[in-house]
Amino acid sequence: MDTGPSRARLADIASHAEVSEATVSRVLNGKPGVAEATRQAVLISLDVLGYDRPSRLRRKSAGLVGLIVPELLNPIFPAFAQVIETSLARHGYTPVLCTQTPGGVHEDEYVQMLLDRGVSGIIYISGLHADTAQSPQRYVDQRERGLPVVFINGFCEGVDAPFISTDDRLAAMQAVSHLVSLGHRRIGLAVGPDRFVPVQRKVAGFRQALESTLGIDDTDELIEHSFFSVEGGAAAATALMSRGVTGIVAGSDMMALGAIRAARSAGLSVPEDVSVIGYDDSLLIAYTDPPLTSVRQGVAAMSEVAVQALLAEIGGAPGPRTEFLFDPELVVRRSTGPAPGA
Repeated sequence: MDTGPSRARLADIASHAEVSEATVSRVLNGKPGVAEATRQAVLISLDVLGYDRPSRLRRKSAGLVGLIVPELLNPIFPAFAQVIETSLARHGYTPVLCTQTPGGVHEDEYVQMLLDRGVSGIIYISGLHADTAQSPQRYVDQRERGLPVVFINGFCEGVDAPFISTDDRLAAMQAVSHLVSLGHRRIGLAVGPDRFVPVQRKVAGFRQALESTLGIDDTDELIEHSFFSVEGGAAAATALMSRGVTGIVAGSDMMALGAIRAARSAGLSVPEDVSVIGYDDSLLIAYTDPPLTSVRQGVAAMSEVAVQALLAEIGGAPGPRTEFLFDPELVVRRSTGPAPGA
């Protein structure tokens, strides 16, 4: 018989959730009359304190939703996945996480597997929709067969679906403006391959910022494309530092960590000799050495909008066919400082 926590434990749950024992009892017994926010607070307390949920509280799944991410090595992707999975589960849907790795299962194969299992919809995070070298026809076909889809970070012209993105142009402009305010005049951009939409937008914002703040219109030698990895960031930073840059804007936090490694390998100090700015502000970045200045993506807000957009699609009430742009936030820490000699 499933009795849930004993009465002696109700006080612990009530105290943790900051509600009355009577409210805890109503939630555990599945009785009406409890606000959803209060119900969630009780369930969170139940989980945090290590109690099993009574079987009567275990919801029947409303359906499966695919969540396709590029990889899990970059902390920003697990961050998106966690918020999206939690939100989907709260609405009764079971998330199916599909992770891509080089040489592993391709995005198209994952989609077919998900379709074979009758998924209600798919959320793509930085998928092939962000790669301008890939045909968008796969997504057009999915929409024509009535599959609800939502895309995060990346834009495909002509695809009838919601797109949710960070404003990458603004992100690059914020980073450059910060370095300029610190006296830097030779600023470089270390980013991923230029076929990706977010990279193209960062480059556009970088060029615009250098021209508007420093009057520099020839920026080609200040832009270095590489891989989205620590090693890629190190290679790009090495090339930029050889051209005399004192400030580096990286296309991801991982690339920024590579840039710091490259600076130290060259006998330089961060930020005394070279300032470095990351992008994402992913988990643990505040605890690096030095703590990394980074442009933060609004992961929670973007994820919630993506889930709401997908649920609207599933429910037959699709939202606007546009790209929702979220403003990034520059988080200043100790990897940036005054330009040498400033």
